[in-house]
Amino acid sequence: MWNEIANNEDLNIFMDNMYGFHDSCLKEIKYISGAYVDEELSMFPVNSQRILNVIIQRQFRHPSVIEMQFVGLKYLKLFPSDENYTCEILDATMILNEDCVYWCDCGGLSEEDIESYTGTVICASKVRWRAVDEYIGPNEIYVTK
Repeated sequence: MWNEIANNEDLNIFMDNMYGFHDSCLKEIKYISGAYVDEELSMFPVNSQRILNVIIQRQFRHPSVIEMQFVGLKYLKLFPSDENYTCEILDATMILNEDCVYWCDCGGLSEEDIESYTGTVICASKVRWRAVDEYIGPNEIYVTK
């Protein structure tokens, strides 16, 4: 079951329940643009969906794994740490305003800070989430057939 984050009260409850994403890691990302080429090689070149799904695993129970779905993706700035550094999230920022929602892998950022932040940032029209504890562990979730 998906849980909508429609207002700041929803956002505050979510962030409290996630302990600000402390001791979490971004495990997987899946993006659906909506554009495609069909069997006749005709193209539908419109980003009609712009949906980003993100799997976050946490060192906490209930939930240990969440899937966040960002709808109407405006941008994704992905700056993964290389193998010489750890990638755990110690704290995250989520900001909800009338135009969009931001998620950053660093706590304490303001909307003004986001422009110059050099970590991972997601900006979308809206976001929802669900608990998916069955996704715990190293196995890939978004696999191709």
